[in-house]
Amino acid sequence: MRTLIRCLDTLVRRACGVFEFSDDDDCVLRLQFKEAPHTLHLKDCAVEAGQPVLGLHLWNERLPPLPPTGPDLAWASQMRRLFVGSLHAAARQMMHDPRLARVRAVGGASALFSPAERPGGVRLMQRLGFTVMPYHSPLGRFGEFWENFYSWWMMWTFNAVSLRYRRLIRLRRTEIWMSTQEFLDRYGTDSSNR
Repeated sequence: MRTLIRCLDTLVRRACGVFEFSDDDDCVLRLQFKEAPHTLHLKDCAVEAGQPVLGLHLWNERLPPLPPTGPDLAWASQMRRLFVGSLHAAARQMMHDPRLARVRAVGGASALFSPAERPGGVRLMQRLGFTVMPYHSPLGRFGEFWENFYSWWMMWTFNAVSLRYRRLIRLRRTEIWMSTQEFLDRYGTDSSNR
């Protein structure tokens, strides 16, 4: 069953235009050209619905597996290092890829943390410079259920231990966004992040 879900994930990524941009084994992100799903009110600008943005997607196959006892400090530290390093790699890609010149913001949606259940994840994203906001599914709660169902299947397939801490009916999506200018200012160099 997991093999079938991996194949489905590959097909969905291709259909949605999600692509790998780095062959570094420590890169845990994939990218996607897309349009802002709604107006994004960011710290330094507003990005109107339909303007070009760069979606960030976790590269499930490269995420460090959770320990059997659940997330611990060592796992969290490794995950933060890999994620921040991947943000730097994405910024370098943006600076050298002319297809990304029109992108107005960088971010996306995730079911991995929500303000109500996982405020630590929200605070981390804010420290990394992202504006955290409630998720707006174009199909409402019905669409969000199916997106969460898909996320749940991805967790089961790639990191089943995480399901001990996440129930399908309690999953809530959150959006994180940052303007392109702020993203490049923060991550366009190889210096370590705050």
